[in-house]
Amino acid sequence: MDRDATIRGLTNAVRGPVHAAPEAIERYSRDASHLSCRPLAAVQPLDPDDVVALVGWARRSRTPLVPRGAGSSLDGESVPVPGSVVVDMSGWNAILGVDPEDRTARVGPGLVNLELHRALRPYGLFFPPNPGSWTVSTLGGNVATNASGPRSYRYGPTRAWVRGLELVLGTGERLRCGRPVRKRSVGPELAGLFVGSEGTLGIFTELTLGLAPAPERRVGLVLRLADPGSVSAAATTLRAGGDLRLSSLELLDARCTTELARLSSGRIAPGAPTLLVEVETTQAQEGVLLERFLEVSRGLGLREEPGVYPDADELWTLRGRSSEALDRAFGPRVREDVAVPVSRLSELLALVERLARERGVEAFVYGHIGEASLHPNFGAAPGSALGEQLRHELLDGVLALGGTISSEHGIGLVKRAWVEAELGPVATSLLSAWKRACDPDGILNPGKLYPVDSGASPPPVPSPSGPEAGRTPTR
Repeated sequence: MDRDATIRGLTNAVRGPVHAAPEAIERYSRDASHLSCRPLAAVQPLDPDDVVALVGWARRSRTPLVPRGAGSSLDGESVPVPGSVVVDMSGWNAILGVDPEDRTARVGPGLVNLELHRALRPYGLFFPPNPGSWTVSTLGGNVATNASGPRSYRYGPTRAWVRGLELVLGTGERLRCGRPVRKRSVGPELAGLFVGSEGTLGIFTELTLGLAPAPERRVGLVLRLADPGSVSAAATTLRAGGDLRLSSLELLDARCTTELARLSSGRIAPGAPTLLVEVETTQAQEGVLLERFLEVSRGLGLREEPGVYPDADELWTLRGRSSEALDRAFGPRVREDVAVPVSRLSELLALVERLARERGVEAFVYGHIGEASLHPNFGAAPGSALGEQLRHELLDGVLALGGTISSEHGIGLVKRAWVEAELGPVATSLLSAWKRACDPDGILNPGKLYPVDSGASPPPVPSPSGPEAGRTPTR
């Protein structure tokens, strides 16, 4: 079937708008990775029945579908494959209901994370996961990649806060899984199997998310360390301070602070490794807690007294611009997302420094040091021989330390070759069997996540080429 006939068939199959003009689909050709591929078309389905009709058409025509929210994914999760149709879910941004007693919210998958946070303030509740991209990333995308953010130090990743999902499988069937209850023992929890699935199993149409009571006060603290070698020890000291009520513990290395300082109007000082901390307290207890924090921090070898952000959200929005700052300074580069056991944090930091030194490139490190979950960046072009060698050596080294190749950004196209190395052949086989059960024709986001494409006859995938998407903040 030729292109025009395929687009006519799509337009006849769905009620939502279809975009096929080159200028209209250009923005769908890339995400925040270094990959790009122009799709055949993009469609904005109107409701779940429209999604069912879309999937039915895709099965009949053997057309790949690529679900997309804000396009802020960092490893090619929402990059189209050749001949595919992008399913734009960003308009599904309604808050469908908030239940303060059950502490749940029903939302559309296109709702931006920060918008939910703001809408929950009158209820005295909040949705804990706050990836660095929370000003733009959608909740459907957060669930699809199991995103986290600074508050995962205390509250865990998105997976811990998904109570239920409604989605359309690759079979065209509608599925509702999960219940808004605190605990349940009715077999394995199906909803959890779709968290982190990157749109390869189904298209989310509704999310039910768990909520937590909002602290009366969230205070952000900025600690500039005098010695780069003291980073691991400082993080260990703060983790051990159980009475400090930390909800976040983040790192910006000296190179990152230098670049972020250019965007921060003096709110982040350059040239020193810096820990960013959030403490939860009440107005009455704030003074006592901060004094206790200062007492502990004096032993960390700080350059100066900690800077204080009375509203920690301002600090996390600023920290979320770390990737933008590095984009402006260095352009395309290898950006990674790894984690190791906390006991091996110093070895991870040493691995990054060794690789940068041996390969003659600069390294920039930031991320969730409280969980030993970091985002090493290397000054090498992604997709180049040097860039891929650095990625290969880093991921192999992380696995040797007992860590994971992705702590919160996902796999996408970029890292699927390492999936079996982490999971092993038996687990990888189970993962592929689950894919075939949900998407027997292999039409949903093919080429992503799975080390070997599943389905009857999967379409080709894009080559790692094209410019960086640029100014999207990292998680």
